[in-house]
Amino acid sequence: MRLGRSGPPSGVQPLPERRRSSSPSQVPVERLRLTVMRRIDGLLAGDHGGLFPGHGTEMGEARPYVPGDDPRRMDWAVTARHDEPHIRETISDHELDVWLVLDTSASLAYGTALATKFEVAWSALGAMAMLASTGGNRVGAVGTHARERTGRPLMLPARGGAGHVSTILAALRPEPLDGQVGDLSSAFGSVRRLARRRGMVVVASDFLGEGGWERPLRALGRTHEVIAIEVVDPREISLPDVGLIAVVDPETGDRRLLDTARRSVRDTYRSLALERRAAVAASLKSAGADHLTLRTDGDWVIDFVRFVSSRKARLVSARRPRP
Repeated sequence: MRLGRSGPPSGVQPLPERRRSSSPSQVPVERLRLTVMRRIDGLLAGDHGGLFPGHGTEMGEARPYVPGDDPRRMDWAVTARHDEPHIRETISDHELDVWLVLDTSASLAYGTALATKFEVAWSALGAMAMLASTGGNRVGAVGTHARERTGRPLMLPARGGAGHVSTILAALRPEPLDGQVGDLSSAFGSVRRLARRRGMVVVASDFLGEGGWERPLRALGRTHEVIAIEVVDPREISLPDVGLIAVVDPETGDRRLLDTARRSVRDTYRSLALERRAAVAASLKSAGADHLTLRTDGDWVIDFVRFVSSRKARLVSARRPRP
């Protein structure tokens, strides 16, 4: 991301990087599975539709609208009869197609804390895939850049089973290289073509770059449940006072010098960063996506568990009939 055009730079050098005790992308899939399942123990109990509800294809009962309901499910005939907003429930499918979209742009290879952004994104998608597969759902994946061997982005069909999840995570594990640019809009288009029925799409990205993904994501959200995982590094939000430093755009190689000793520079950097994050949040909300923010300097599993718990509680509460 270029300073002055779309916000602060995504790569800052030479800031000292803290030693990482265990890199998530270097942790075997089975160890990730053990870590996730042990710390999320108990969340899988209860209604199948609580965690991965899906839209379903069979129409259910109508009920009064409550804040937080999707207005796209409004039943206007019932609303007109009762003179009160009603929505039409759908019966959740017991086999849901869950599609993973991992941003493989070079900006995600950046990290100054416990892990790189890519490591956190890969781990979070892996956790989501493992949770989905335990309920008998099918999992597929789409990459965002053309691979050297085939010249085409990674596209794996949605299938069931833990073995297929391991295959997907192994295929997504290579970290992005310098100069690698991911195309989220094309990836969303691929999901629309591959997904033959309504399901769930989980995208992990830092949502930096030139944009253009907003409209395809909104189109995707009209048919599928969408969960957007935004990964942020603390140095992308604020700069320390370390004097003159070089910043580089890992995707284009553009370099600039910043004098972090000047308070005005640090304040402008932070203001641009917060403005950028607010714009991303607004775009995700307009697409109807559930927004989860993970940081490279925190415990992503705790934030992930809280998100899954609150989402399940919200969805179960929305289906509960109102007195």
